[in-house]
Amino acid sequence: MAGVSTINLHNPVPLSATAESSVAKTVLVGLTLVFFSLFLFLPLAVVFQEAFSKGGAAFFRAFGDPYTRHAIWLTLLVAAIAVPMNTIFGLAAAWSLTRFRFQGRWFLITLIDLPLWVSPVIGGLIYVLVFGAKGWFGHWLMDRDIRIIFAVPGIVLATVFVTFPFVARGLIPLMEAQGIQEEEAALTLGANGWQIFLRVTLPKIKWGLLYGVILCNARAMGEFGAVSVVSGHIRGKTNTLPLHIEILYNEYQFAAAFAVASLLALLALITLFLKTHAEWRAERQLHESSR
Repeated sequence: MAGVSTINLHNPVPLSATAESSVAKTVLVGLTLVFFSLFLFLPLAVVFQEAFSKGGAAFFRAFGDPYTRHAIWLTLLVAAIAVPMNTIFGLAAAWSLTRFRFQGRWFLITLIDLPLWVSPVIGGLIYVLVFGAKGWFGHWLMDRDIRIIFAVPGIVLATVFVTFPFVARGLIPLMEAQGIQEEEAALTLGANGWQIFLRVTLPKIKWGLLYGVILCNARAMGEFGAVSVVSGHIRGKTNTLPLHIEILYNEYQFAAAFAVASLLALLALITLFLKTHAEWRAERQLHESSR
C-alpha cells in the first residue's frame, strides 16, 4: 500500500499513451495529411484531369474502342469467376481453421498468407512452368488442344492465386473471436451442419465476409503482375484493364490511357467506401458478440 501511495503522490494524474502535446498532435496529423495529399489525392486528381484533358468527347470515345470494351469485359469476367471461387475457399478455410484443431493448422494458415508475401510475378511464372508449352503438363495440354497460358484460363488461375487470402483472412479473426458456443447450442437442439451455417454462423460473419469479398474483388480487377506474365498481352483477347492501360500509355495515347485508368480509379474509390462501411459493421458486430 505504501508503494501505491507513493506512486499516487508522485503521479496524481494517470499517464496515458495517447496524452501528447498539441504540437506533437499537429505535426503528426500534418505529416499524415501531407503524405495522403502527395501519394493519394494528387495522383487521383492528375488521373481525372488527364482523362478529360481533351474534352468529354475524347473521354467517351476511348470507351468506344473495341479493344477497351473487350478489356473491360474480360476484367469483369475474370473477377466474376475468381471472387466466388475464393469466397467458397475462404469460408471453408475459415470454418476448418476456427472450428477444428488439427496437426499442421498453423502451417495451413501460413500457406494462406503465401500470396501476400510472394511477388505476383513469381506466381505467374509458376503457372507458366506448370502449364506452359515447355512446362510439366505443356505437351499433354498441347496434344489435346487445351490452352491455359496466354489464354483466359491462365488469367483466371493467376488472379485466383493472388486473391485467395483476402476472404479467409477477413473471416478467421472474426470467427475466432466469436467462438463456437452458439453453434454448439444449435447442434444440441438438433440442427444439422447446413442449418447451423445458414442460420447461426452466416448472420454473425456476413459483414466480415463482405469485407473480404470487396478486397478480393478490388485486387482481382486491378491485378497486373501475375496476369501480365500469363496473358501474353494479346490485344483484344487476353488484355485486362490494367494491361490495356499500359499498352495505351506506351503507344502515347495518353488521353485514352488516363480515361480508362479513371474507370479503375473510380472503381477503387467505390471499393474503398464499401470496404470502410463493411469494416465498420464487422467491428461493430464483433464488439456486440464479445459483450
